[in-house]
Amino acid sequence: MLLATGGAGYIGSHTVRALRAAGHEVVVYDDLSEGHRDAVGDAPLVVGDLLDTGLLQRTLADFGVSGVLHFAARCYVGESMQQPRLYWRINRDGTRSLLAAMAACGARALVFSSTCAVYGVPESLPMSEDLHRAPINVYGETKAAMEDEIAAVEGLRSGIFRYFNAAGAAPDGSLAERHDPETHLIPLALRAARDGTVLTVHGDDYPTPDGTCIRDYVHVCDLASAHVAAIEDLLAGGESFVANLGYGRGVSVRQVLDAVRRVTGRPLEVHVGPRRPGDPAELYADGARARERLEWTPAYDDLDTIVEHAWATLRD
Repeated sequence: MLLATGGAGYIGSHTVRALRAAGHEVVVYDDLSEGHRDAVGDAPLVVGDLLDTGLLQRTLADFGVSGVLHFAARCYVGESMQQPRLYWRINRDGTRSLLAAMAACGARALVFSSTCAVYGVPESLPMSEDLHRAPINVYGETKAAMEDEIAAVEGLRSGIFRYFNAAGAAPDGSLAERHDPETHLIPLALRAARDGTVLTVHGDDYPTPDGTCIRDYVHVCDLASAHVAAIEDLLAGGESFVANLGYGRGVSVRQVLDAVRRVTGRPLEVHVGPRRPGDPAELYADGARARERLEWTPAYDDLDTIVEHAWATLRD
């Protein structure tokens, strides 16, 4: 049995579905502050706080959990700067609580959902796992601290994934991205095209070919497949690792907006606003380690496909 903390959220729910399709039994642990009960399907769900070490320990013991996938965290950069104590409490202290419960129950394999925000402004591109970690916001700082807490546990086999820009949805439209508030470009652009509203782009004067920021958009189902490979590897005795999850190429904001227009067949009106503080011009991964270490082969690494799958969950 596997446990997925935050398994009712965006990436967590897609991964739970992928794990079950691969033949694994999964119990979801989520406080439903950001996740959705219906995203879990018929998998067992324990509604609880990550800081409730006792409930975590009972859940691990009652279900006979051998491996954990840890998605539960606060994940908004702006909010992290406004409420740093909340982020340290839920992200770092919640991870400490989970690790204590795992130690008490003998669960010795963990896959952790980290972020490229731990790198801060990149020293070089594409960004490799060997870059110095220098987060520039509280969210990134807490994720780096979570990585350190995990790495310090003796005898724990861990896989730490540093995501780039998660995007897309289940190909059949049955699982979607449902953040509140929504901050990700693709769903915001699709909603603007659907509703005929104006989308604000944050800056068009960056030192990039078209002046807009470049990011590495990764289909959520490809992220999920990497997690399946990782937990299976660790449960089989594989050594701990840190790996980026990205396609290794950047896509500009303008290219995303063009894809939205192509896929929806609708006009999209854009207003260019000022840059957001702390937005680097380019962020994209060196994803070779995940491909080699886990034989990870992305299935949906095409921008129009990512947009099409997201559009299927939002269209009229």
